[in-house]
Amino acid sequence: MTAALPELPVSAVLPDVSRALEEARRAVLVAPPGAGKTTLVPLHLLSAGWLGQGRILLVEPRRLAARASARRMASILGEEVGDTVGWRMRLDTRVSKVTRIEVVTEGVFSRMILGDPELTGIAAVLFDEFHERSLDADWGLALALDAAGVFREDLRILVMSATLDGARVAALLGNAPVIESAGRAFPIAIRYRDRPGTEPLEDAVAGAIREALREEPGSILAFLPGQREIERTAERLERSLPPDVILAPLFGAMEGAAQDVAVKPAPAGRRKVVLATSIAETSLTIDGVTVVVDGGYRRKPVFEPATGLSRLETARVSRAAADQRAGRAGRTAPGTAIRLWREEQTAALDAFDQPEILSTDLSGLLLDAAAWGLADPASLAFLDPPPKPALKEARALLQSLGALDPDDRLTPLGEAMRALPLPPRLARMVAGAPVPARETAAELAVLLTEPGLGGTDPDLAERLRRYRAERSGRAQGARGLARRIAGLVPRDLAPVAAIEPEEIGAILALGYADRLAVGRGSGRFTLASGRGGVIDEASPLARARFLCVADLTGQAKGGRIRAAASVDEASLPRVAAGRLIEEDEIAFDAGAREVRARRVRRIGKAVIAETPLASPKGEGVAAALGDGIRRLGFAALPLSKENGRLLRRLRFLAAAYGSPPWPDLSDKALLDGLEDWLLPYAPGASRLSDLSPDVIEAGLRALAPTEAARQLDALAPTHFEAPTGNRHPIRYEEEGPVLAIRVQELFGLTRHPAIAGGRLPLILELLSPAQRPIQVTRDLPGFWAGSWRDVRADLRGRYPKHPWPEDPASAPPTARAKPRGT
Repeated sequence: MTAALPELPVSAVLPDVSRALEEARRAVLVAPPGAGKTTLVPLHLLSAGWLGQGRILLVEPRRLAARASARRMASILGEEVGDTVGWRMRLDTRVSKVTRIEVVTEGVFSRMILGDPELTGIAAVLFDEFHERSLDADWGLALALDAAGVFREDLRILVMSATLDGARVAALLGNAPVIESAGRAFPIAIRYRDRPGTEPLEDAVAGAIREALREEPGSILAFLPGQREIERTAERLERSLPPDVILAPLFGAMEGAAQDVAVKPAPAGRRKVVLATSIAETSLTIDGVTVVVDGGYRRKPVFEPATGLSRLETARVSRAAADQRAGRAGRTAPGTAIRLWREEQTAALDAFDQPEILSTDLSGLLLDAAAWGLADPASLAFLDPPPKPALKEARALLQSLGALDPDDRLTPLGEAMRALPLPPRLARMVAGAPVPARETAAELAVLLTEPGLGGTDPDLAERLRRYRAERSGRAQGARGLARRIAGLVPRDLAPVAAIEPEEIGAILALGYADRLAVGRGSGRFTLASGRGGVIDEASPLARARFLCVADLTGQAKGGRIRAAASVDEASLPRVAAGRLIEEDEIAFDAGAREVRARRVRRIGKAVIAETPLASPKGEGVAAALGDGIRRLGFAALPLSKENGRLLRRLRFLAAAYGSPPWPDLSDKALLDGLEDWLLPYAPGASRLSDLSPDVIEAGLRALAPTEAARQLDALAPTHFEAPTGNRHPIRYEEEGPVLAIRVQELFGLTRHPAIAGGRLPLILELLSPAQRPIQVTRDLPGFWAGSWRDVRADLRGRYPKHPWPEDPASAPPTARAKPRGT
């Protein structure tokens, strides 16, 4: 067997791989693109002594890669797929009794090991392209390591990757040996072609392709973020390509046969332009490609725990991904990679893509963990543990779906959901439907997990109609899968609600009750979560009163609805899962600055209808008024000038004496404690205008400790009585209490004026007879003995009618000018 294998760079390390798995049962193989690891390693291991009659599982990240690698291995053996080498994937299985190597997708492997933790008949599991770090790959490896530790000490595990921190993975595998292979050394010339910010990506890619067709030989592989960009680029190219060039799109929603057309070599004498998503980054060789055009972007799902929704985000590729893409140009011959950005921008890219486990919905993982007997999947061996906030959100979702009980154990409904090869929401939709509606629910589930079936209309009822009429092999396979899925649900499982097969929206709501939405007109909707959604006004769904939304992407205020179905109002009580509420609400109207009452009917946070009620009364009024004031801010409180002076006096004392016993009197603390210090003095108040200055003063005075409240006017007086008998106001400012007074009124004072029983000196703003500042001091005796001499010399000539004694400390105070003739 080994002698018949082709010679590729990885051939040199195949004995090392076999020996590592023989001795350590764990190994890591790091081999660059083109080394041949995907096809040669499984074939080489067929001759390993430890294999016996066991089978090898090669776990691939995508169906396209799984088909391509299985076909390549079968071709090397001179056989058909399904003989020694077969595949297992969703909608397609080709294995037989003689199959020794099964190429499976990551999701299929997870279901296999969850169904049979001992992996009966399996001798080795090979995880290919592990550097992509998909959730299914991380989860599958964690399960395999756990199974090997508990049930199967003899199970061999090999992790293979092109770009990976091998030492880190090796540590996860118990310090397994790391084997490195050289790659095929075809040189790749990297060229940069800057794209101005105003130039659409599709125009830039199309321009680079035309230029490459003129200047470079061979076929071209161009990377774009998604299907929409591929279709737009194809439109720009179709009329301008030479007749010998074949245009071939490649994305995940295509049928397998169409994907295979893009991967196969171009006919003799012709060239091919493949427009692909990141699906073509790894795991396959597109024969004849010597030029790569990299748009520099990829589309990835990002889960938002706060909303429970995943959104598709178009983001820059990492440096590792850019290198992987460039490497596609040098798989079979020297090539060229054209990057549509400036060279210096490469250094700013992230080094690697973020592992999916850190940014995706974990409800499926948590449901599988419950079936594995784990309440916390983080207890398994992960390179990156699942984030706690995402696990918390996943747990809440599964409990709301009825899959987990309060102790995180699977319920009967959860057990039925687990038996279905579907994400939790879709599994609940099928398992929760009545028997007559289950096949329709399963068809909807297949439509939502197999992009492209039935078209792309956001109306799932229309998409379902088209899908049922399709006669393609993919559609027929999908219908067969839907029937099998529906048949997996126990017939005696109690349905969640009574729903007819034609109630598409109601069926959808079995899994997406939190995404029921209320129409606002012009294609705008509010979801039960409070999030906004919009749909093209040309769609019939734009006029629907109620929707159930299965797919929503974009920003929270106006996400784009990509898949939904209308819901009849009569079915809401059956499917809203306790979210349909009718109650009297008391809430603060910020515009009117008052509390108002209304009778409201809503789904979650989405209001269906509301009716104003008479003047609100009851305990909720004060709470609503307090909440309203807090939203408006402290400045909204109708403080009079006297209220403001009182608050400053209180804050002065609080700062002087400290807390305790004085409370925090900051704006924030006062807002937080409105129900304690203000609202009890305004019983029945429902508007800001009800808070009179007297009410606010009473509340403010109540903030002072009991003893301080009784002595407030003595401790923090409003006025200072000068030696002349005149009363002057004291200003309480942040730096302290300030007294502005003409200097002549303080003659005769030998001690500095103070308040609070003499503890706290006043800040004196000494004024001239014309009320102009001449000095600020906190030490009046020091002023008399020092600066007074200069002040007297400067001002007595300017104000000759006023006394300017040499010794002011012994002079009589006065508020008047000197008598005439003196």
